Amino acid sequence: MKVNESAENYLETILILGKSHPVVRSVDVAEELGFKKSSVSVAMKNLREKGHITVTREGFIYLTESGQAIADMIFERHEFLTEWLVSLGVNREIAAEDACRIEHVISPESFEAIKKYAQK
Repeated sequence: MKVNESAENYLETILILGKSHPVVRSVDVAEELGFKKSSVSVAMKNLREKGHITVTREGFIYLTESGQAIADMIFERHEFLTEWLVSLGVNREIAAEDACRIEHVISPESFEAIKKYAQK
């Protein structure tokens, strides 16, 4: 289930947009990330080919089971790490930016250890 950082970001963005939009389209992802529609189109094709999303004829994007699992993992890491850094006194904006970088490289073991330590 290992995917690159870019794919993780796209999947997380689809998950987040799905919480506030009735349907998610490539144009919504492009707008949210500030990317060109053509770049997002290529990324969606790659995610579709890897089985992480499905795209309807109308252009609606849905996470598959594997895409949902990756998006949920990255979203949990992002939310937890942001809040943890804020609790340590880091400015929320900086904490969110740092969490976005950390969430892609931290091992599952280290993330679980941090969660366990922080919940004491």
